[in-house]
Amino acid sequence: MAISYDLEYATESSATEVAARLAEIGKGIGVFDATVTPDLLLDPGVNTRHGTSIRVTQERTPHPWHPVVADLNFTPTVSAAFRMAKGVEVGVQQDDMLRLVLPLLEQIDGEAVLHFQYESIWLLRKNGELILSENDDLWRPHRIPFVLQPYKRETHRFED
Repeated sequence: MAISYDLEYATESSATEVAARLAEIGKGIGVFDATVTPDLLLDPGVNTRHGTSIRVTQERTPHPWHPVVADLNFTPTVSAAFRMAKGVEVGVQQDDMLRLVLPLLEQIDGEAVLHFQYESIWLLRKNGELILSENDDLWRPHRIPFVLQPYKRETHRFED
């Protein structure tokens, strides 16, 4: 089974707008090469320098029992899936994911959650407040400097 993470966003921005920002951020930090466009991020998706597959999608209205709706009380409208490449150290791919997601949160308003398969929440933004997991295995010391905006540390979970 592939290791994948999802950024789920409740935003007024479209998937196209999110993909454009993500492409710009990724090229600016060297995670994407110059050929990456917003359209490619939408379909079929692109690979980062370390092989992580990323795809941005417009969400259909989820069911009321969708974990983000039921447990976090917001309805995702756009999502970005990060599927880790096999044969490449996962930690470096996670670092790239965070280097993409954190600036995106600064540029696109809305509620957001970055999670691993509805099992662990890496970060949550609600009511304009950024909350990072207290799990130091996720937020290793070298990752904290990636966060350039105010945050607090709390652990949030999806209900079973």
